[in-house]
Amino acid sequence: MNCWLLLPFMLGIPLLWPCIVAAENSKTEEVRHPTGSHLRIRRGWMWNQFFVPEEMNKTRHHIGQLRSDLDKGNNSFQYKLLGVGAGSIFVIDERTGDIYAEQKLDREERSLYTLRAQVIDTNTGRAVEPESEFVIRVSDINDNEPKFLDEPYEAIVPEMSPEGTLVIQVTASDADDPSSGNNARLVYSLLQGQPYFSIEPTTGKIRISSKMDRELQDEYWVIIQAKDMIGLPGALSGTTSVLVKLSDVNDNKPIFKDSLYRLTVSESAPVGTSIGKIMAYDNDIGENAEMDYSIEDDSRTFDVITNNETQEGIIILKKNVNFEDQNHYRIRAKVKNPQVDEQLREYHTEASTTVIKIQVEDVDEPPVFLLPYYIFEIFEECPHGSSVGTVSATDPDQRKSPIGYSIARSEVFSVDDNGTIFTTNRLDRETSAWYNLSVTATEKYNIAQISSVPVYVQVLNINDHAPEFSEYYETYVCENAVSGQVIQTISAVDRDESIEHHHFYFNLSVEENNSSFTVIDNQDNTAVILTNRTGFSLQEEPVFYVSILIADNGIPSLTSTNTLTIHVCDCGDADGTHTCSHKDFMLSMGFRAEVITAILICIMIIFGFIFLNLGLKQRRKQTLFPEKSEDFRENIFRYDDEGGGEADTEAFDIAQLRGSAVMRGRKPRRAARAEMRSLYRQSLQAGPDSAVFRQFILEKLEEADTDPCAPPFDSLQTYAFEGTGSLAGSLSSLDSTVSDHDENYDYLNQLGPRFKRLACMFGSAVQSKN
Repeated sequence: MNCWLLLPFMLGIPLLWPCIVAAENSKTEEVRHPTGSHLRIRRGWMWNQFFVPEEMNKTRHHIGQLRSDLDKGNNSFQYKLLGVGAGSIFVIDERTGDIYAEQKLDREERSLYTLRAQVIDTNTGRAVEPESEFVIRVSDINDNEPKFLDEPYEAIVPEMSPEGTLVIQVTASDADDPSSGNNARLVYSLLQGQPYFSIEPTTGKIRISSKMDRELQDEYWVIIQAKDMIGLPGALSGTTSVLVKLSDVNDNKPIFKDSLYRLTVSESAPVGTSIGKIMAYDNDIGENAEMDYSIEDDSRTFDVITNNETQEGIIILKKNVNFEDQNHYRIRAKVKNPQVDEQLREYHTEASTTVIKIQVEDVDEPPVFLLPYYIFEIFEECPHGSSVGTVSATDPDQRKSPIGYSIARSEVFSVDDNGTIFTTNRLDRETSAWYNLSVTATEKYNIAQISSVPVYVQVLNINDHAPEFSEYYETYVCENAVSGQVIQTISAVDRDESIEHHHFYFNLSVEENNSSFTVIDNQDNTAVILTNRTGFSLQEEPVFYVSILIADNGIPSLTSTNTLTIHVCDCGDADGTHTCSHKDFMLSMGFRAEVITAILICIMIIFGFIFLNLGLKQRRKQTLFPEKSEDFRENIFRYDDEGGGEADTEAFDIAQLRGSAVMRGRKPRRAARAEMRSLYRQSLQAGPDSAVFRQFILEKLEEADTDPCAPPFDSLQTYAFEGTGSLAGSLSSLDSTVSDHDENYDYLNQLGPRFKRLACMFGSAVQSKN
């Protein structure tokens, strides 16, 4: 009954569907007729849902037909197709409304095409039906194989992992439509990797199915296949490879390569010397292969340390060895991994061990003293050659070489071949109470083998020094002092060393016949000096000398007589003698000031004498050579004035220059420099006349002979007249080769020894030219 009620509703849905689609897309067009026409009742499209398979090999594949319910089959309607792909991918028969696919379609590229259809009345050219959208779906076929997107796959899993341990999960993807049958439903299988690995068919999780040992094989390649269509016939498949690496775990203990090691060590090797190396191997890697070596029997002579870089065990000397005491050793070493997890303890139950035999090599050793140091005692003032003590050394080697002894840098002690030390000088404890010696023992068979030992000699005290005043006393007594007045407290010292505390006794000397003072012993190594009378006179007895006898408590007791000087002082109204000591202090200070002043005056006089002497020497040098600062070199004067030549008779009167030679008289040497300038100007005015220069030279010669301060060397001066084109000619020595034949310089030989060098120069030049 209910089904019959729903039947009309179900039949009406296909008829109402085009209207609903047109309303949703807002693309429904109302066909408006002219005014007065009747409205056409809206009709519905007649079409089915369209599907087209992908990858069709036909060039023209019929998809379906669009048809209006108004179409009577009289070819009066025209169907049009609009939208993306219309005309290129999809075409429509305009008369029948059949839709065709012109190209091969790929659902993975595009699975849905939305098109619009329109029907037009060819007679009126108007749309019979409004535009309507419809969908063409591309149906899927199984044309894509599964693909692994995260290739390459690599996984790391610890070795010896239990079964079921997850290694990695691989995932493949199929581009086909997962809602279309089983085209995209994948299953996984293992092509390579049994029996160590397995895979879950639906999830792609790879798990361990058998334990693996990295030391046997550390890498595995697993090949996985993924099939679509849940593996049914005709399914497509894809494969991938997974590299599984095994990480190391500490499942191997270190083992020694050799069960016996033989090493040698010299008995002279110092502590810490490396003797040799031992080596164990461990199949593990990284920190699982780290080793820890140790001595199993807790040897006190040898030890082993681990080299963390090479994982070797280094045997070192822990204590000095002696060939004569023990020449070989046998020790056992073991090795283990320092860090082992609890679950892997079963692999490390027993540590590997090895035996090490060490042979001690004999070497020639230096002598060895019986004691590391010696301390001897001897009393001071012992006679020369007294025995101090005996040192003893032996040769530790088997040959037992004789030993010789010596003491270096000592003038007080010597030692014989038996090691007995003797004194060579007198010993004084007060000068040196201890002597630090170094006794050297030398093997006579091999003098290169030597050793030394320190020897300390203590000089014991004897009572050989008498006590004496501890200081110098400045003692004063006032003229008005009364009897029994304390004027000084004295004490004593003794350079001897006493077993007990020193105790000194003070008394007046037996020879002391002065009863003006007395001594009272305080029994504490001090004594006081008291006046024995009243009143003293500075004029009658200004100074008293009191002899005091001091005895010590040594055995035997020694005494000494010390003189105390007491000055009488005019204290005035003062009660004490401090004013007297103050006066003496000021007097001494004044004396010191006078001495210092005298020394400073002497120093000033000495420096003044030195400066005066230097000044006189400097002045004497200046007076002996007053013209030393003058320039005695050859002077060349150059003039850049050009002459007018022979035709120029107005600038200079040559006849006047030749005839007006000036005869200069002898003048005193009051202005030598000014006179030389004047003579030079006159010589220029005189012109090239040799008589003028001869007269000039004679005058200068006479002047030099009569001058006691003239420098003791010759002076050569050259004068030149510029202007070779003038009638006056030139006196330049550079252009005087012609006139030198007519010039005679013999007169230079008559001028004395000072012109001898000049005469030789000009005379030899003329002779060579002739």
